[in-house]
Amino acid sequence: MRPVRRGASPQNHDFDNYRDAFPQLVGRLGSFCSFCERRIATNLAVEHIQPKKGPFAHPTLVGRWENFLLACVNCNSTKGDKDVGLAAFLLPDRDNTFVAFSYAEDGAIRVDGGLSTVATAQARATLSLVGLDKRIAQTFDENGKLVAIDRVSQRMQAWLLALTSKEDLDEEPQCAPLRRQIVRTAVESGFFSIWMTVFAQDADMRGRLIDAFDGTRGSGCFDATNVPVRPAPNPDALAHGGKA
Repeated sequence: MRPVRRGASPQNHDFDNYRDAFPQLVGRLGSFCSFCERRIATNLAVEHIQPKKGPFAHPTLVGRWENFLLACVNCNSTKGDKDVGLAAFLLPDRDNTFVAFSYAEDGAIRVDGGLSTVATAQARATLSLVGLDKRIAQTFDENGKLVAIDRVSQRMQAWLLALTSKEDLDEEPQCAPLRRQIVRTAVESGFFSIWMTVFAQDADMRGRLIDAFDGTRGSGCFDATNVPVRPAPNPDALAHGGKA
């Protein structure tokens, strides 16, 4: 899960209509779901971290910039109006969520084994909150080809794309234009953490990816050599930040 920095609010008061924050959020975080990392060209929504309605509603936070992220339909609907105690989850705007999860070729997202007992529970709760612990839903077309309609199968496709790109780069490791093209492909496809995992041994590519995905470098969750920083420095001093 890509850590991000939203930064200070672009205005000195809450948003009268939270949807008006959408352009600024996209400008700072990119057109990606803050949870599943997919690039969403349409139907990307302003997500309230703590719900705006339901039994756990926080009506005073409906227009609050610090309560906004971006979410796809799947993550948003799964999260719904659940209770989100900030201390109980690892959140990409205040924790180094990159180190909390590991991504695999089979499309699974797993909790990293190096976390503390408390952080492990927080990470598991986060996956469950937005349904990233769900198994693949296999659907095939009339030719028997698997169709990527869910987040798991889409992660599998992204892994294959990243792996193919790495194989091309392995043949021409000094080719700067190819490196730039791979980064453009990554940004177009989304799934930052998958690309970072596939290129884990290439510090230059890691740096290019961190810089290319809006809001990531500013989070402070990667140092000058592009190695993850633990815990997150939480530069905006957000409540219950820096848990991982």
